[in-house]
Amino acid sequence: MSGKKKHVLVDSKEHTNPGKVATFLRELADRVEGGEVVLRQGQDEVTARLPDQLILEVSLDEKQKGAKGIKKSLEVEVEWYEGEGTRGPVSLG
Repeated sequence: MSGKKKHVLVDSKEHTNPGKVATFLRELADRVEGGEVVLRQGQDEVTARLPDQLILEVSLDEKQKGAKGIKKSLEVEVEWYEGEGTRGPVSLG
């Protein structure tokens, strides 16, 4: 890919409760720490192998949404550049 073109690999939004969100985040944290995250959506599966160095971005914001009131958003974003500081091949020790 060239330029600033964005290609969305997985996109999900669901209404759920705090307990399910917390469980998902704990499982995600374990996989991030392990260096690989596999996301499944229906029959599709995407694997992200994470390098040793990541960029962590956290934001909390709010927007007025007309008659619905104020919408708040807590976003946790993990970023990295492909090929930068990769962990290398897996081997048996």
